[in-house]
Amino acid sequence: MNFKVILHRIYRIIKNILIALIVPIILLILWQVLSDKGFIRSSVLPSPYVIYEALVDMIKSGDLFKNLYISILRVLKGYAIGAILGIIFGILIGLFKGIEKALDLIIGFLRPIPIVAWVPVLILWMGIDEASKITIIIIGSFWPILINTIYGIKGADKKFLEVSKILEKSKLDTLIKIVFPSALPSIFTGLRIGIGSAWMSVITAEIIAATSGIGYQISYARELSQPDVMLVGVFSIGIIGFLIDYLIKKLQILVIKWDINNEN
Repeated sequence: MNFKVILHRIYRIIKNILIALIVPIILLILWQVLSDKGFIRSSVLPSPYVIYEALVDMIKSGDLFKNLYISILRVLKGYAIGAILGIIFGILIGLFKGIEKALDLIIGFLRPIPIVAWVPVLILWMGIDEASKITIIIIGSFWPILINTIYGIKGADKKFLEVSKILEKSKLDTLIKIVFPSALPSIFTGLRIGIGSAWMSVITAEIIAATSGIGYQISYARELSQPDVMLVGVFSIGIIGFLIDYLIKKLQILVIKWDINNEN
């Protein structure tokens, strides 16, 4: 690879990072200044420096990583099951009209029910152990992956399908070489939305009924009137969610090399 090309890529990466950091840095400086001047009450919204000190203390004590590890483990378990079920049912509903008609009513009925409404029901059925929390995550991640998979399967390019018929390709070849590849961008969109829903689901479950996890830590900090600890938990969720979404985007670029909408 040409040395100039490498330098240009490095320059572009650094430039993009700096542009992305401009607004957060300005907001942090403004936040700190307003806190120091007394315009923002520390009991409601601590300054960035106070939150940083709380972060350091939580890292030293190990509480932050312990609770994050528990929450991430729950999310990965529930998300994996929800993603597998969402993709399988999405493919079946997208391919077969009979299955779509059979499940259309129940999907239309269950999908609008918010995750918060399921929490007390699942606690009643399963108790407050891991099963209820993972089930909540499965439900939360299942719907966006299902809907996007159905959309992707049904959205296969008609021109490619016509060419496949002209070339007398088998149905299996058409599915593997045309329908599934064309559905992948939509499936990955569902996976990205699904991981966000999975995070929201686990935090909801942990705040309502848990004795561990980052959601429990946020709820417990609220009870003790520790807004700095609470915000460390909130920002940790955002950082972990961002990193997972970034990894899924990179995986999408590697898998779907032909998608012109992918970032170079």
